[in-house]
Amino acid sequence: MSTGVTISSISDYAILGCGSVGYAVAEELVEQGKDVLIIDRDESRVESLRDQDLDARTADIREPEAADLVADRDVVLILASNVESNKQAVEHIRANNDNQFLVARASDPVSGDELAELGADIVINPSSVIAESALRALESGELEYNAGKLAQLVEGTGTRLGIITQDSPDPDSIASAAALQAVASHLGVESDIIYLGDVGHQENRAFVNLLGIDLVQWDEIEDHSVYDTVALVDRETSTALDLSVDAVIDHREAEQEFEPEFVDIRPNMSSTSTIMTKYIQEFDMNVSEEVATALLYGIRAETLDFKRDTTPADLTAAAYLYPFANHDTLEQVESPSMSPETLDVLAEAITNRDVQGSHLVSNAGLVRDREALTQAASHLLDLEGVTTTAVFGIADETIFLAGRSKDIRINIGKVLDDAYGEMGETAGHSTQASAEIPLGIFTGIEISEDTRDTLLELTEEAVKRTLFDAMGVDGTEGSNGS
Repeated sequence: MSTGVTISSISDYAILGCGSVGYAVAEELVEQGKDVLIIDRDESRVESLRDQDLDARTADIREPEAADLVADRDVVLILASNVESNKQAVEHIRANNDNQFLVARASDPVSGDELAELGADIVINPSSVIAESALRALESGELEYNAGKLAQLVEGTGTRLGIITQDSPDPDSIASAAALQAVASHLGVESDIIYLGDVGHQENRAFVNLLGIDLVQWDEIEDHSVYDTVALVDRETSTALDLSVDAVIDHREAEQEFEPEFVDIRPNMSSTSTIMTKYIQEFDMNVSEEVATALLYGIRAETLDFKRDTTPADLTAAAYLYPFANHDTLEQVESPSMSPETLDVLAEAITNRDVQGSHLVSNAGLVRDREALTQAASHLLDLEGVTTTAVFGIADETIFLAGRSKDIRINIGKVLDDAYGEMGETAGHSTQASAEIPLGIFTGIEISEDTRDTLLELTEEAVKRTLFDAMGVDGTEGSNGS
C-alpha cells in the first residue's frame, strides 16, 4: 500500500496503539525500509502482527513501561483511538525524554490542543485527514470530468476556435489563452487568441513579444463567423462580441447574462493561469517552454509574486511549471524599459499626489498612453505608508482612472464602482480596478481649447472629492505625503 509519501532519513520509529490507523502507518513505514516497533495492549493483535513479521510487543501505552520500551526511538507515533490513553502516553514519554519527536492522535480540536500542551510536536485528527483526502479526490474527479467536457467542446469545433481575452489583456489573461490554444492544438483544433482593446502596458507588450504569442485584434478580423466555437478566458462577456459564447474559464465570479455550454469558474484559485495549468496536467501534455513561462508569469503577476491571495493550488501549479519555464525570459519581462511617456506620467503623478492617511490620489493631467496610469498607480503603491492608490488622467475627452490596493480592508473595484459606476464604466476586483468617465458628464462644460485648463482644475477637485468620499476619507485636508 504505497501512498506516494516519502519519509525522511530517520529510520527508527515506534507506534503506540495499533488499530486500523496505526496499522496503515506501520505498513507504509515498513514498506519504505524503516525500523518500526509496535506497542499494543491487545495480545491477540500483537500475535497477529508478529505473524506478519512485524516487531510488536504487548504493553499498555498508559503505563510508564511503554515509554521505557520506546526510549531509543527517534520518532514516536501515538495512534490509539482512545484520546485519554494518548494523553497519558505523551506525558510519560515527555517525562523520560524531551528530544523524541512525538505525533499524537486527537479526536477533535479541544483534545488536539490538550495533546499539544502536553508536549506532542504534531497532532493529527483522522476525521480531518479523511475529509481533506475526500475533498482532494473530489477536486481531482471534477477536474477529470471538466477536462472531458472541455475536450468534447473543443473537438466539436468545425472551423476555428476563438479564444477571447480581456479587452486590454494582462499577463494572466494572455497566459491562460495561450494555454487553451495549446490544449486545442493538442486536440487537433486550430485557434486564435483575440483581444478587443489594445496591449498597452510595456510589461505586457514585452511579455507577448519575448514569448512569441500571436494575438489577433478583433477589429482586424474580416469574418468573425469563422469562429464556430468561442471561449472567454479570464474575462467577462462583452456587448462588442457578435458571437455566441460556448465556454468561460475564469478565477473570478461574474454576472453572466448568457448560458455557455462549458463553465469553469474557481474563486478558490488566485489566477486563471492556475486553472489552465491543471488542465495542462490533466491532458498529460508536454508543456512547451513558451506556455510554461507564460503560465508561471501569469500566476506570479496575479499573486504579486505569491504575496497576495495565494492559494495552495497556485503554489503547486507554479512548482509544476518552474522546471519547464525560461527564467531568463521571465527576468526580461519583469524589467522592461520605461517609455518617456510613462516616465512623464509617473513624474506628474508623484508631483500632484494627495495623501489622506494611507490613501493616495493623483492627477496625471493630459495623457497619451492611458496604460501609463496603471504603471504609475502600481509604482506609487510602493511609497512608505501608502496602501491604496488611484491615478487619473484625461485622454480622448474621457477621464481614465487606475486604482491599486494592498489594504485587505478595501475592495478597490467596489470603491471605484461606488464612486463612478452611475456615470461611467468600471471594472476590477479587490486589488486592482479601473474606471472610464466621460469628461462632459463629469463637469457639465463643453470641451474646447479655451476651456481645457478650467476642465482640468474642475476635474481634479471633483474626481478626488468623489473618490475620497467613496474610500470613507475626508479629503478636505490633503498633503503630498512628504
